[in-house]
Amino acid sequence: MSDPWVALPAGADAVRRSRELRRAHAVFTTEGRVGPPVRSVVAESWRRCARARVSPECAARVELPDAELAEYREQHPLARVMPVVRELVGAFASDGEHLLAVCDAGGRLMWVEGHAATRRRADGLGFVPGSRWAESAMGTNAPGTAMALDRPVQVFGAEHFSRRVHPWTCAAAPLHDPRSGRLLGAVDITGGDGLAHPHSLAFVQAVARAAESQLALLAPEPAAVDGLRVLGRDEAVFARGGRRVRLGRRHSEILLLLACRPEGMTGDELLVGLYEDETVSPVTLRAEMSRLRALLGPGVLLSRPYRLASPVTTDHAYVAEQLALGAVSTALSAYAGPLLPSSTAPEVVRLRRRLADRLRAALVARGDAGLLGDWAYSPWGEGDPEVWRALAHALPADRRGPALARARALDAELGTPAG
Repeated sequence: MSDPWVALPAGADAVRRSRELRRAHAVFTTEGRVGPPVRSVVAESWRRCARARVSPECAARVELPDAELAEYREQHPLARVMPVVRELVGAFASDGEHLLAVCDAGGRLMWVEGHAATRRRADGLGFVPGSRWAESAMGTNAPGTAMALDRPVQVFGAEHFSRRVHPWTCAAAPLHDPRSGRLLGAVDITGGDGLAHPHSLAFVQAVARAAESQLALLAPEPAAVDGLRVLGRDEAVFARGGRRVRLGRRHSEILLLLACRPEGMTGDELLVGLYEDETVSPVTLRAEMSRLRALLGPGVLLSRPYRLASPVTTDHAYVAEQLALGAVSTALSAYAGPLLPSSTAPEVVRLRRRLADRLRAALVARGDAGLLGDWAYSPWGEGDPEVWRALAHALPADRRGPALARARALDAELGTPAG
């Protein structure tokens, strides 16, 4: 197969592949073995599901009742692009007896629309607005797995981890904020075997690109606001006087440390903060500073000590300030992800851990199920047993089972005593 993200190549025998996949699924769920004809992307997803203790008999749960759902999706950024998504997918879904679904970054379905008879079948499956279809909740499925991997994917029949979903095929693509790159959710097309074709994956990718383009038109980049964005991205973006500069990883680290120390830093202090290897020469740092000065332009970076000519705000500092004010919800909304997540610079690692620990501690102390759920189902929070326990405690007794099971599974995986 030329494209590993496509479930079936054009002309493949869907009935035969379906039988093979059902047998492979049965072997994996009983013996833990996986092999052909299971695609590697699906096999890896199944293994994640097994580690997360997702049951192959799992059923979707509604986490946003109708009373909360209407207000939630009205305020969600993707509400603004739904007219474009409906225009592109509406006729395709109705004519092909498919469904259009759009979910948030936590895997909660906000809109499910399309062919009436298919919707009635999906209602029995729990594929309804307000239900959570994150991979960690419902196993392998197109919207959940697309967000787990942050790339478009198609899932066919028994590739779904939940047996309830085996009669379905779906294709989904993640949706991002065009300015920050933050994951906003996913767009999905769900239906029968007729969707098991390369064209459906290409189509949903095109819909996602159109939606992101529309978001960019509706929310143009703000002008002339000095600032440094470092959350949820490996390469920072620096804005000054209406000019935006995308920085390399080392320059991102340097500018962040200087923004956090407006009084400036000596060369020795920067070396300690930036390099794990204590043998790095000051000459190396001076060369990096020279390149950064040329990139930023005149009058931004000063020397003796190294410092910024004027204070630079950062999204990292904004989240910290909101936490200090007790505005936990605002802080969580502004937290686009870990600070420069791939950086191994000692001072950056310290800042990253400190902010994440402060935020998660505030969430646990607040005990709000919605906020805890947003953290627990995020890529950076799904492996946090303390937050899952807090979420279980915050939920009503009849809804806390999955969260409690996830916390216990993480405790077992990490070898820590269950709380």
